[in-house]
Amino acid sequence: MNTTIRKQDETKLAAEIVSVLDPAVLRACSPERDVIRYAVRASSLKLRTIIFDRDALRHLLDAKDGLVKIEYLKRDLLRATKHRAEYRYPHLRFGRARSAEPAERHAASC
Repeated sequence: MNTTIRKQDETKLAAEIVSVLDPAVLRACSPERDVIRYAVRASSLKLRTIIFDRDALRHLLDAKDGLVKIEYLKRDLLRATKHRAEYRYPHLRFGRARSAEPAERHAASC
């Protein structure tokens, strides 16, 4: 499949997952090669940053049980809004080992 089309699919999937939040508090940051990043601006929420790994979203698009996983991610994101400052998929403890960049540096650049 064309790389451009795949990136659009990943972006649409990320938008579908964050659709459980009020669109007025979300701002998509400039696109990056490996991640899709959103800034959350709401004083009532602890959550400030949402980060989706493009590879993980690509795998989710191809998974047999992808719809179930997407529903789980939506519920997980809603739970995270009150308790965590950063939501990342896949969670760092489950994802592949790679150096994580501080969210504060990117959140300021959105």
